[in-house]
Amino acid sequence: MATQHSRSAARFMMAPAVILLLGWMLIPLTMTLYFSFKRYLPLRGGDLGWVGFENYARFVSSSAFWPSIQTTLVIVGGVLLITIILGVLLSILLDQPMWGQGIVRILVIAPFFVMPTVSALVWKNMFMDPVNGLLAHLWKAFGAQPVEWLSDASLMSIIIIVSWQWLPFATLILLTAIQSLDSEQLEAAEMDGAPPLSRFAFIILPHLSRAITIVVLIQTIFLLAIFAEIFVTTGGSFGTRTLTYLIFQRVLESQNVGLGSAGGVYAIILANIVAIFLMRIVGKNLDT
Repeated sequence: MATQHSRSAARFMMAPAVILLLGWMLIPLTMTLYFSFKRYLPLRGGDLGWVGFENYARFVSSSAFWPSIQTTLVIVGGVLLITIILGVLLSILLDQPMWGQGIVRILVIAPFFVMPTVSALVWKNMFMDPVNGLLAHLWKAFGAQPVEWLSDASLMSIIIIVSWQWLPFATLILLTAIQSLDSEQLEAAEMDGAPPLSRFAFIILPHLSRAITIVVLIQTIFLLAIFAEIFVTTGGSFGTRTLTYLIFQRVLESQNVGLGSAGGVYAIILANIVAIFLMRIVGKNLDT
């Protein structure tokens, strides 16, 4: 049992890391709150004084605010739906004995280590280009007109690109969960004559519920801040401007740090609302 002296020594040794971590989080948050109450235009007069809640009112009353919220939630929901469904199917497939199983698993997981900017450029130029893209040649081979993906189906294109990058993460978590499943349960159900769909619905899927919850929570945190894929492909056009991209436009393109900081506070509030909602709805699986 740890003594009072050893606990005090542990706290003392952990204190520098804790202080550094708190400073890493609290200093940017404090500066964001500070500038959100000021009219600060770096290239057009600098600090023009306090304006109170004017930046918050201007940001939320902007015609682009609510569409950006809707676009953000649509992208998050679409990516979660695709990655969870395909992740479950891929994890079950990868759990089956096959030749070169280790190599196949590495190839499936590899896209997760590709930088978002690189993956977006690959999809934009090699797959979705309406003239020289792989999908364009495939469409032409079947006698169909190539699709202008990034303009005619821009939101779906973003969802596909982001899903391709996050699918390996979901697959890895779900594969680990499947490998921890007691094979005797499946064997007993098979001996009792249960069909494959019943074994999946009543044994495998309930066992994956905790892993699916973890995937949903972690991916949602990161997907709410999606930016690079949109910046590289559509530039926020064609209905793909998320809340994060709107903040970028207000800060860097309009050079209005105060207005962008107010948007950052709204982004923090949105992230907390979504996190609380998810914890109440699906987070209960972590306690079972």
